[in-house]
Amino acid sequence: MNTYNHFIDGQYVEPIGKKWIDSIDPYLGQPWARIPQGCAKDVSLAVAAASRAMKQGPWASMNATQRGKLMLRLADLVAQNADRLAELEVRDNGKLLAEMRGQLNYHPEWWRYYGGLADKIEGAVMPIDKPDMFAFTRSEPIGVVGALTAWNSPLIFIAWKCAPALAAGCSVVVKPSEYASVSTLAFAELTKEAGFPDGVFNVVTGYGAEAGSALVDHPDVAKITFTGSDTTGAMIYAQAAKSMKRVALELGGKSPNIVFADCDLDKAAAGVISGIFAATGQTCIAGSRLLVQNSIKEEFTKRVVALGTSARKGNPMSLDTNIGPVTTPVQYKKILDYIDIAKTEGARCILGGGPANSPELPGGQFVEPTIFTDVTADMRIAREEVFGPVLSIIGFEDEAQAIALANDTIYGLAAGVWTEDIGRAFRMSQALKAGTVWVNTYRAVSYMMPFGGMKHSGIGRESGIEAIKGYLETKSTWISFAQGAPANPFIMR
Repeated sequence: MNTYNHFIDGQYVEPIGKKWIDSIDPYLGQPWARIPQGCAKDVSLAVAAASRAMKQGPWASMNATQRGKLMLRLADLVAQNADRLAELEVRDNGKLLAEMRGQLNYHPEWWRYYGGLADKIEGAVMPIDKPDMFAFTRSEPIGVVGALTAWNSPLIFIAWKCAPALAAGCSVVVKPSEYASVSTLAFAELTKEAGFPDGVFNVVTGYGAEAGSALVDHPDVAKITFTGSDTTGAMIYAQAAKSMKRVALELGGKSPNIVFADCDLDKAAAGVISGIFAATGQTCIAGSRLLVQNSIKEEFTKRVVALGTSARKGNPMSLDTNIGPVTTPVQYKKILDYIDIAKTEGARCILGGGPANSPELPGGQFVEPTIFTDVTADMRIAREEVFGPVLSIIGFEDEAQAIALANDTIYGLAAGVWTEDIGRAFRMSQALKAGTVWVNTYRAVSYMMPFGGMKHSGIGRESGIEAIKGYLETKSTWISFAQGAPANPFIMR
């Protein structure tokens, strides 16, 4: 079993407390690696290294073009190591190798995009209304960034958060989830190989209450970017406010997948299945609420159930597996509890509905793909984020009712719409209170396209040009070229 260490100031170092945490393989249910149990002192070392990198040494004196070239080198290294990194993530979080390979093969595009964008960030000269004055703005890095990543896709979150931060000229300290830290620690050495100066990219692992909290509290951290639940996000938001930190929060969702009678039913059914059962439902954008027009509800439900029944559960390392294990024991119990709640509240289970147990599923953390019908909008299964392979089906009559049902939630991360009516596509896109609306597709993401939520689903955006703005401060400079002293120095010009 491999033992890993923190990555601080360009090298791997043991935790100050000499404590480690077992990382459990969700498929086998057995420890397979050890990660450091970091504490506040470890975090302080990492933040100090990141602060030094911002103020002195090669990173502080690099221009944006030089930073961009380092990012392009890193992109190539990630591409060369994609298979190895994908396999590490599968061991850590139990997601499918096919999906993790897809993510890791796409991952370099974030570094290429922001590497190219690094020297395209411009200030502006203002046609100022004051006489004899030259005024301009410039964009400067916000400072040290603390990045708290979730266990379901650690390395893609590194790309989303750290690529724009580094392109802006910031340095970063990453605290990955204690459930899935190994791939991030392995990724760190690639930043060194790419030529990033010491202290620019640091990783401290450990529990959220220890290492994570210390990172949020540290006075030399200028911004916290977090992916996780809205409950934890709210606590981080309040904690960060005490030291006036900037925050970016990508939080939970209860996303509606809305199917109209005029859509391609086969395509929509496939999109619905992908939206809820891909990644074993463990994604913030899971389309966990299926809203179906009543005129096709019965027929469409049969199609979705038929596809759900065909899902193959098994070893996530096998490319023909469709459903892998739930990542953590805590999440496994939570999903089963929600299934019981749905039954108690009167929802009718038409597929799955409990744990999946067989000799081929050794770890004890598999849940059957589950579908409920006869769901009403006030049921907890329709209102609260389950974060598992559980789908609720709710009928609607027309656009107005679909919009009302879709928006009747504290969340606003994503939504799907299935229709052949282009006018309806535009109307729904405008009316839905969600940061992303997919029409006749689901779960599409790109390094070019901003991603984030409304309402309880978060603050700020990741990816696209918009993301880099969150790691920059605007400075205004005024230069007077007036000759002579003012006639009255007590009056502002």
